[in-house]
Amino acid sequence: MSVRELVVLGTASQVPTRTRAHNGYLLRFDGVGVVVDPGEGTQRQLTLAGARIGSVRHVLITHAHGDHCLGLPGVLQRLSLEGVAGPVHVRFPAAATPYIERLRDATLYHDHTEVVLHPDGPGVVWEGPGPFRIRAVELSHGPAEHPVPTLGWRLEEPDGRRLDRARLQRAGVPPRARSELVASGHVTVDGRRVELREVSDPRPGQVVAVVMDTRDSDGAREAAAGADLLVIEATFLEADRSLAEEVGHLTAAQAAAIGRDVGARRVVLTHFSQRYSDTAGHLAEARAAAPDLDVVVAADLDRIPFPPRVGRG
Repeated sequence: MSVRELVVLGTASQVPTRTRAHNGYLLRFDGVGVVVDPGEGTQRQLTLAGARIGSVRHVLITHAHGDHCLGLPGVLQRLSLEGVAGPVHVRFPAAATPYIERLRDATLYHDHTEVVLHPDGPGVVWEGPGPFRIRAVELSHGPAEHPVPTLGWRLEEPDGRRLDRARLQRAGVPPRARSELVASGHVTVDGRRVELREVSDPRPGQVVAVVMDTRDSDGAREAAAGADLLVIEATFLEADRSLAEEVGHLTAAQAAAIGRDVGARRVVLTHFSQRYSDTAGHLAEARAAAPDLDVVVAADLDRIPFPPRVGRG
């Protein structure tokens, strides 16, 4: 059975706290593991979460601040220790290249995993094997005079078709021919051509978006648009909005409003400043900004499932 879920590894921002590890996430998408923004301590958090690292094939880094990448050496070394051959693709903004290259070879170890570094810019950056393609979107982060190159990430499953068992039986398509039907779009049964569209319904692909360290901008909304699962920073509360705008971050109310406006189906708030001892205020602000939105305020080691497909019975 395929598993689609977000494993929350850490929810802190710049400074980890007693209850929040540095920012970090594992997306489990039909057997493919994607680590996003491995902050310091990610390797240990994976262990505490009971998450096996052997399925990891992609590491996505939004930008080169330490709370989003200091755990990269531990993740890569753990992959080698576990005997993962790879390839494992590490993607990051092109401007972050010197920092990621240093983290790639930060210490001496037995390096057995094929790791491929990808300095990326906006656009589709992966359409290889697997259930999704990866798209990067440019975000706006940092003070206006010193912007920090940052990318939002989208995992986009292609639209497909859902076979209808009753129509398959009426058309006389045997089980052994169904793989060919899906792959080719048609199959011949007793001399008659059966088209895939005759025995199936549209199945919309699912989209997961990760939006970190950005002010409210066109880029943030493009990255989040129509996401089934949106993981988005909510570093500050509205009382500190001027500070959020100064340093290029979102408040909980802004994050929820983005999710509401772009049609996100489940919104996970995370990346909380150490100035807040709890996240009750974040939940209250988000619900006030978007009362009908499915909002989850993340805690370390949470497992949050993707919402069911639209139209699933």
